[in-house]
Amino acid sequence: MRVAVIFFSTDKRTQLIDISKALVRGIESQGHQVDLIDGLKNIGKKLTAYQYIVLGTESLGFMGKIPEKISSFLSHAGMIGGKRCSAFIIKALLGTQKALLNLMKLMEQEGMYLTFSDIFESTGHAEMIGKKLHVSYK
Repeated sequence: MRVAVIFFSTDKRTQLIDISKALVRGIESQGHQVDLIDGLKNIGKKLTAYQYIVLGTESLGFMGKIPEKISSFLSHAGMIGGKRCSAFIIKALLGTQKALLNLMKLMEQEGMYLTFSDIFESTGHAEMIGKKLHVSYK
């Protein structure tokens, strides 16, 4: 199964990349083909060919804001309505839960079907989740 792990980072780029790579390793250990995509550098990337999509970002402040580019990316990503997906936010001091809710709401507005969401604290946590994430229909 083809899986896309897309990350959007403005402040904590290195941490988000490391966590995203760990998630990719975990999903690949299940035998899936996984592509890691930088959402801020690949605006216009089509996600139609992927069967499962994972979106991750960071909280931008205590109000739970997320990068505005996520909405633009999703609106130009091809046919994503009905796709199974999951969302994650990297742990921060404030606004993490609200940011995760905002990300999930944005994904659902695009018609995506959320199957999982979480707040990742470390690369080890992300890899463990990747190994257990149910991306296939089995």
